[in-house]
Amino acid sequence: MATFTYTARALNGELKTASIEAATRDDVIAQLKRQRMTVVKLEEAKKRKTKGKVSMRDMVIFTRQFSTMINSGLPLVQALDILSKQSENPNLKEVTKAVVYDVESGHTVADALRKHPNAFTDLYVNMVAAGEAGGILDTILMRLATFLEKNDALVRKVKGAMIYPGVIMTVAGGAVTVLLLFVIPTFQRMFAEVGVPLPLPTRIVISMSEFLQSYWWAIIAGIFGASVLFKKYYATNDGQKKIDALALKLPILGDVLRKSAVSRFTRTLGTLISSGVSILEGLEITAKTAGNRVIQDAIMESRASIAGGETIAAPLQKSAVFPPMVISMISVGEQTGGLDEMLSKIADFYDDEVDAAVSNLLAAMEPLMIVFLGVIVGGMVVSMYLPIFDMMNAVQ
Repeated sequence: MATFTYTARALNGELKTASIEAATRDDVIAQLKRQRMTVVKLEEAKKRKTKGKVSMRDMVIFTRQFSTMINSGLPLVQALDILSKQSENPNLKEVTKAVVYDVESGHTVADALRKHPNAFTDLYVNMVAAGEAGGILDTILMRLATFLEKNDALVRKVKGAMIYPGVIMTVAGGAVTVLLLFVIPTFQRMFAEVGVPLPLPTRIVISMSEFLQSYWWAIIAGIFGASVLFKKYYATNDGQKKIDALALKLPILGDVLRKSAVSRFTRTLGTLISSGVSILEGLEITAKTAGNRVIQDAIMESRASIAGGETIAAPLQKSAVFPPMVISMISVGEQTGGLDEMLSKIADFYDDEVDAAVSNLLAAMEPLMIVFLGVIVGGMVVSMYLPIFDMMNAVQ
């Protein structure tokens, strides 16, 4: 199906401009003739697609501004038009222009957004659809903006926890490579000229240097091949389950991942339910945004349980992923009919828990990284000086 824009004249002489979906131009002309309209102009609308993904931060700003304008009484199309003109992200600008066109053509906002999955997630589209159906789009957009802001903050916290060890490992790897390729060979030539016997640590480091100089291409190929194999294995059903399960069991880091997943799950589901999305649809959307296969499977089991007339809490407890407090609070929320409010309280609590877990992770990683650098880099330097110390002792 393609979208066509037409201008046609009715029997009373009035000109009408609109868009219509049809397989071909002839089908459009046939439909208009059945409505006793004479085609004046007919052309196929250009398809506009997102060229790339839109960052979460851009979506947070877009949604907050959109909600503010709608809440202030600005007409829907005018608000979207303003957003399309002031957006600094070229992808989001193009998407918003396409949304404006579709809304002006008679589509609902949700249907217009659904055409751009790289920018607007299922959660976003379903919440907007619920807001339009209930006539509370301004309220839904405010909730959505708040949700995206908190979710963005959560993701930034978890990513921030990964940056420090990543930087340290990169610096350590660079330092070791420089030592092995440029520094150690200089010492090796000096020791060869003197003819001094080398201690075991020095011989090991020199062997490592020779191996890196001779087979650096094999090491790079091995790292590249291992990363490709890892991605392929993770893309399999079994691989994703095992790796995600292992990630949750890691010391300290697993605690951060678990708490951030619980926070994301409870906030997402609570926001969807409070916005009028059905609990079955809400659980399906939430499972897709879980970020961990183990948690995703637990959520989908809860969905099956609800569909069978049972509770959410039982399958979550069976999965052994969610803490007992979360299970108990969800169970109370189900029994009292205030599940959305209870989920929001859990999410607020676990946002603070993620903060504490990230602080603990960084506090634990700092001394470990210092020791790691000291052992690796310091050990290599000391091993090179051992023969020099032996030479000095022999002279004395």
